[in-house]
Parts: sequence; structure tokens; C-alpha cells
Amino acid sequence: MFGNKVSLKEKMLLNLSYNDKEIKRQIEAELGKPFGLRERIKMRGNGSPKLILKEASEEITQLMARDKNRNVCNIEMRPNGIIIGFRSKLENYGLIVPYRKLVIFKGNSDEYTLYKDNHFFRIIAGKKDVAVHNFMKKLLEAKAAATPQNPDFGDIA
Repeated sequence: MFGNKVSLKEKMLLNLSYNDKEIKRQIEAELGKPFGLRERIKMRGNGSPKLILKEASEEITQLMARDKNRNVCNIEMRPNGIIIGFRSKLENYGLIVPYRKLVIFKGNSDEYTLYKDNHFFRIIAGKKDVAVHNFMKKLLEAKAAATPQNPDFGDIA
């Protein structure tokens, strides 16, 4: 992070451990400001329960392999996307995912996979994990609401 500044567009997996105003500004420009108290109450929360990871992309797996704790993550919803947060040792990391780049795949009945370009998180969600299923439904609804229904492709000639 020191020396050459890397723009958020180039690097979406960020160390969020420190209160860096530039990173905060870039995240807000990409995903919007965090929801206010009224909006969070109206939404019945904007954060996921603790999500247990089954698998993740290579860069994320390497970060998580530094400690022996159980691999878990959480998701914070923003107006224009999500932040998938996780810890490695004493550092907090976040994958910044705009809704336009978010792909959610439900393979088996007990897992969800969230994709963003070359990163992914495969999350375990058993039949008893009702809170996880409800959150994923809320996330899909927010993604659908943020995605334009009738995209304008311009003049196709």
C-alpha cells in the first residue's frame, strides 16, 4: 500500500484494517455510502450472519491460510454493491463487488458461490441455516433492484 497508489478499479481486494480516508472515499464512490440507521431498520439489517467458507479463490485462500482459525466471512450491503469481509491473523480484508459484477450461483442445495471477476467465495448454507438463505434472497433482490431492467445498447447497425 505504501509508495505507488493503486486505484480501486485495479485492485478490489483491500486491506481494511486501517482508517485510510482514500480507500474509504474510493469504496464510497464505487458502492455508495453505508446505509443510514433508518434504511438499515427498514431493510431489517444490511449485514449477513457469519458465513462459513467451503472454498475461495487462490489469492483469498492464501491470505486465510496464514492462521489456523475457521474460515468465515460476512457481507455488508451497500446501495450499489457489497463488501465481502474476512480476517487473516489480525488484519481485516474486503472484496469490493459492485452489483454489476456480482454473480451468485446456487449449486448444491447447501452452498452458494459468489463470483466477482477472478475471485470467488463458496459458502456453506445447510437446511437449518435459515438466516443465511434469507440474507441471500435479500441480496438477490437488491442486485435485481440495482440492475437496469431495460439496458440501452445504443444504435446497433
